Amino acid sequence: MDNSQFVNRHVGISDSDQKQMLSTIGVASLDELIDQTIPSNIKLPAELDLPEAMTERELEEHIAELGSKNKIYTSYIGQGWYDTVTPAPIRRGVLENAVWYTSYTPYQAEISQGRLEALFNFQNVVTELSGMELTNCSLLDEATAGAEAVMMLYNERSRAKAKAGANVVFLDDQLFEPTKAVIRTRVLHQGMEIVSGDWRSFQFDERVFAAVIQYPDALGEVHDYRSFVEKAHAVDAQVAVAADLMSLVLLTPPAEWGADAVFGSTQRFGIPMYYGGPSAGYLAAGMKCKRTIPGRIIGVSKDVYGHPAYRLALQTREQHIRREKATSNICTAQALLATMAGFYAIYHGPDGLKRIAGRIHAYTGYIAEQLKLLGYTVCNTNFFDTLTVELPAKVSTESLRACAEECSVNLFYRRDGRVSLSLDETTMPSDLGVLLYIFSSALDTEGEKTIEEEISQTRQYFDSSFARQSSFLQHEVFNSYHTETELMRYIKRLERKDISLAHSMIPLGSCTMKLNAASELISLSMPQFGNIHPYAPADQTEGYSELIDSLKHYLGVITGLPGVTIQPNSGASGEYAGLRTIRTYLERNGKADRDVVILPASAHGTNPASAVQCGFQTVTINCDERGNVDMDDFMAKTEENKDRIAAMMITYPSTHGIFETNIVDLCRRIHDCGGQVYMDGANMNAQVGITNPGFIGADVCHLNLHKTFAIPHGGGGPGMGPICVAEHLIDCLPDHCQGHPGFDATQVAASPHGSAGIAAITYSYIRMLGYSGLRRATQVAILNANYMAALLKDTFGIVYTGATGRVGHELILECRNIKEASGIDEADIAKRLMDFGYHAPTLSFPVHGTLMVEPTESESKAELDRFVDVMNCIWKEIQEVVNGTADKTDNVLKNAPHPEYELVADEWNHSYPRSKACYPLDYLRSNKFWINVGRIDNGYGDRNLQPTFCACEVHL
Repeated sequence: MDNSQFVNRHVGISDSDQKQMLSTIGVASLDELIDQTIPSNIKLPAELDLPEAMTERELEEHIAELGSKNKIYTSYIGQGWYDTVTPAPIRRGVLENAVWYTSYTPYQAEISQGRLEALFNFQNVVTELSGMELTNCSLLDEATAGAEAVMMLYNERSRAKAKAGANVVFLDDQLFEPTKAVIRTRVLHQGMEIVSGDWRSFQFDERVFAAVIQYPDALGEVHDYRSFVEKAHAVDAQVAVAADLMSLVLLTPPAEWGADAVFGSTQRFGIPMYYGGPSAGYLAAGMKCKRTIPGRIIGVSKDVYGHPAYRLALQTREQHIRREKATSNICTAQALLATMAGFYAIYHGPDGLKRIAGRIHAYTGYIAEQLKLLGYTVCNTNFFDTLTVELPAKVSTESLRACAEECSVNLFYRRDGRVSLSLDETTMPSDLGVLLYIFSSALDTEGEKTIEEEISQTRQYFDSSFARQSSFLQHEVFNSYHTETELMRYIKRLERKDISLAHSMIPLGSCTMKLNAASELISLSMPQFGNIHPYAPADQTEGYSELIDSLKHYLGVITGLPGVTIQPNSGASGEYAGLRTIRTYLERNGKADRDVVILPASAHGTNPASAVQCGFQTVTINCDERGNVDMDDFMAKTEENKDRIAAMMITYPSTHGIFETNIVDLCRRIHDCGGQVYMDGANMNAQVGITNPGFIGADVCHLNLHKTFAIPHGGGGPGMGPICVAEHLIDCLPDHCQGHPGFDATQVAASPHGSAGIAAITYSYIRMLGYSGLRRATQVAILNANYMAALLKDTFGIVYTGATGRVGHELILECRNIKEASGIDEADIAKRLMDFGYHAPTLSFPVHGTLMVEPTESESKAELDRFVDVMNCIWKEIQEVVNGTADKTDNVLKNAPHPEYELVADEWNHSYPRSKACYPLDYLRSNKFWINVGRIDNGYGDRNLQPTFCACEVHL
């Protein structure tokens, strides 16, 4: 095996392993297996035109070369992105630590206590700084959080408001432009009307259900919104506030002057700008919104023995459960970045945050005074970190820009001729000298170049009525880990409570927990990629532009769909963006009345919610006993709705884990009815290099880069959901305002390229594998799934197989008959797997009472065999219950998982020995993952679940 080739590092199966596995499956070659799995009529006739594979060394040098083409200027652009300092122990201990970046969303609470606690800490940072009672454990970015806030308040309208049809939302002119843009995109097809203007002159009436304002606003001004909020509440309207979390260290929290919801970004809490993302958005509200707030909420509950334990609350995957009735399609958020932001607050503590915010504010005030002395007009009366400056007649924007760029400085140049500048925690006295040099040089005067005087960091440049009086972050966790040693140990302590890919295979179906190679992640720690503002001029971002343009080209080649945007910053956001592209196309072609989306029951779980969020109605197509689309039902319903069909959303291979043989006919039928075909790319990792959506007949496909293309899950994000479209849809792709107004309502994320900072991961994955490596990865993913199916079919049984008896890249294990015979259900099996050091497969999705397994191409045969041994051991334990050898209630499955504190206790109160609970297989004696809590209730009816350190209860 040539270990210089990355494919042999990424793919876990050797040639000798492959031969044994093929023999077990019962085929002579890998090609024969692929022929039996993928229909012959959709196979690509030629190789994909992709570059030759690079070695890891070549890739590292190439990424460094691309990074050198980005110019790192000192950025004062602001508008939602600010330079910041990522503390080294957080960068090394979390961002660069595989235990944190390869962990899955914490749906299995018992083996996710570390990241659950970290996200719980994040929630407390948000609630305490905003003053609100409840928050989720991150959203995608500030703009999409704003859209979610508006939709939440729409769903929270009083009965009287809803009955009266109140549907107007007011957007203040001084909201950040991306926030206004994304809100427009998201709400216009939800039956809402947008009114914009100046909050000071806006008149509320009964039609208004909500208003959205910025604090401080886009010009940097801090306003007293109390009377505005009172006017809103007087007509039963609610107010959402976009708030800079760092400013709330010094400013009165919005909750204290009546805000109903607060949203924004936590980017400046130690997360690099990354050319626009990823960084964690947030949305906080009152307890009244506990059933409508989107995303995930972490709460403190108890395990079966009464020990405190963290778990997810009601919102967990609600879009999968409620489908078309879901109030949001949010799935992947920004858990890894939220975790980092939480640790940032812990490392600095309340006093450290006050010092950082105080210094930012003091330096801003100093610059304001000096600019006035130079003859500039500072438009701000009350401010935190941002100034808007009116230029004297003798100073042009062009001359000021020339001076600034000569000094490697970026300012924000407004269309009205004014200039804004936002300071941040990286600003030093020497930077202030450079700023004053720039502004004085533009005036042709002798300017101050060095700052020698002491700048007071206690003076306030806003009215005392705006000053925060309430304390925050008083809990022990925010006041204990301020040295690197203590923080390092706290991070490690939490890390030891989590299972990740660093421990064992995570066999989740439809979620694709494959290797996130270290060599793919090197750019995340490089300032040449991290310290770039998304509005930086093009001549400063040539490396990013080359990387993004190449990535878009590669994704277009791989999918067979040439138009690509990487703006959507999650898979669910990609679903929405793809549907929004179809809607735009239909509207521009006079077909706006087409409002039905056809959805096979085997489509990916977020699809119905995404369709409804885009303003469509859904029609579900049944599946037959083999898991295929029921053609009779399909033909009948497409005929019934043929004049209204906007699109079909289909996942291929389906969420049932099979390649349907009639996929081309399904696509052709939709086109004959005048609709478009949207192919969900959740399972694209079973297509790459062998077939693709464009060749099959799709018009749109979104890609979950955290699935097929190796972006880490990070405990529930970051994600990225590029959409690829056919030629006729390219002009309908999402646009971007680039910080200024004047655009169509198509923008779906805050920054032009979404989470651009992680695009390099997928770019690196493609460059190191090349065509042959990508194809090999697909083939082995299918090989591994069929190998596992062959070994488990005679015990658990496989729910669905294709026309030739093969599964795709994932398989669904039958557990429903087990429950009938033994009382053991799929949840018991999932819990017992934890005792073996494994995360559970996907539980009861897409078929209730089953487990869906996806082994991925990264796993070795040894790991696959070990997992099969574990499943066989569990099968035997189930049979012991069936035949009466084991007690029906006091057995290892019903009591799983077995926490360490129980296993080492003096007393043992079970009918089976400790050894059976702890060491059911020999490998565990040398590699045991110790669980620190017992079984936690998966139900969401816990009436004492605490979402923050406060003593409040969430009555779910």
